[in-house]
This record gives sequence, C-alpha cells and structure tokens, in this order.
Amino acid sequence: MSAMNFIEQIRQRDRVFDFIQPQASSRLDVSHGNILYLEDISVSFDGFKAINNLNLYIKEGELRCIIGPNGAGKTTMMDIITGKTRPDTGSAWFGSRINLLELDEPEIAEAGIGRKFQKPTVFENHLVVDNLELAMAGNKSVITSLFARLSAAQKERIDEVLETIGLKDNKYRLAGSLSHGQKQWLEIGMLLMQNPKLLLVDEPVAGMTHQEMDRTAELLKSLAGQHSVVVVEHDMDFVRSIANHVTVLHQGSVLAEGTMDQVQSNPKVVEVYLGE
Repeated sequence: MSAMNFIEQIRQRDRVFDFIQPQASSRLDVSHGNILYLEDISVSFDGFKAINNLNLYIKEGELRCIIGPNGAGKTTMMDIITGKTRPDTGSAWFGSRINLLELDEPEIAEAGIGRKFQKPTVFENHLVVDNLELAMAGNKSVITSLFARLSAAQKERIDEVLETIGLKDNKYRLAGSLSHGQKQWLEIGMLLMQNPKLLLVDEPVAGMTHQEMDRTAELLKSLAGQHSVVVVEHDMDFVRSIANHVTVLHQGSVLAEGTMDQVQSNPKVVEVYLGE
C-alpha cells in the first residue's frame, strides 16, 4: 500500500470523537481589558539578569510588536509566558484569573496561548491539510488519531484556516514542497487550529521575499481582534507596516512604548537600538 493510499484511508475514517473538539479555557477573564499581565518579572542565568523588573500588559485583541537589540530579553520573556522558564520574582497572569506560574507548558497551551518559533516546524512528509488536522486540539494518541473521523464542523474549520493563511489551493501538497514563507503561514495555521486567544510569533518574516512579507503582514493584521498577537521582530519596515503599538526592550526591561513614530524618535531608543 502506498503512503498516499494509506493517508486517504485514514481520511475516510467512520467514527467521530469528541476529543478533537477544541477546548477553550472557561477560566479566562478579560473583563478588565488585558489578556496578559507581566509584573515585576526578573530572572537570572548564572548571574546574568536576562529579565530585570519587567512590566508588560497586552490588551485583548491587540497586535503588539516587541523590538530590541540582541540580548534584550525578548526570547526569555516568551519563555516565561509559555512556561519554559520560571522567573525568580514577579507574577504572570493570563487574563485576571489564570496564574501562568502555576501551570506547566502543556497546561498553558491548553489555556489558550500559542507560540510560533522563528524556524517553521511542520510535518514535511505530510499534506498541508494533514498538518492542520494533526495540530487540532485534543487527544493525539496513535489509536484515536488513526480511527477518528473529522466532523463536518471540523472540516469546515480546516477550510477556514486554509483560507486565512492563503494555502487553500495547496491543501493537498506535501508541506515539504512549500516555500519558506508558505511554511511559516502553515505553522501559524497549525496554531490557529488550537483556537489560541494569545499568539506569540517570533521573527515571522526572517528569510522571506518582499511579497511573502507583505502577505504575512496582511495575515497577522487579520488575526488581531479575534486573537491577541505579540510579534517579536527585527525588521523595522515590517514592524511599521503592522504595528499600532510597539514595546522596546533593553537589558531585560521596557525602555519605551508607543507608536512606531514615537519610539523611533525617542533618544534612548535611538541610542541603544535604532541608531545602531
């Protein structure tokens, strides 16, 4: 039996399981307007203070860009939000009720926080549509994955995500045959299949063509509102094209915040980053 025939047989499964229905956190409370609260966060590694009394607030539905020189603490900040790194001091809340410091990485993902790393990690030997199905929230044991059939609503959701990420015409292509930019969009789509409320996106346009960068800008802007999106990026032209609000990190804390024009004209920002 060929691999393609095997995949097609799997797609024709005749049972529907509830476990692949996305699970939303019933505890998430954004009634105060913010979806993320980082307060007085500090963390050191071998005496080096990677995060130094960081205070950051992200509003529900906003698109925020985080910029800063290498070593500013951007990656460590995302590690703390997603549970990979525990701070020495401070508090981190998802909405007003979910204490992120009490949860491990899988629990934080289940609560509604998704993270996309700089290098796309897709299942290159599987079809685009199968990548989205495999990313869907729920039990992923071998037995249940092989014998569950997608419901009509779940198939519709996959098609919606394909439309959103611009890969509808590539539904049955192998993910490994996609361009670099398309792989980035597919990974964003894989996160969307888990219905996150907060998306953390690390340097999404590194290595992209100008056309792919423009499409990525459109994609991220389209996600804001339904999702809160935090983008860490070094390309200032790209940041200007998407951001209404920019946060500048330096030496592990917030140096400046505001519009791109405001931060670009800030003398401290020019000195430590934009003027380099």
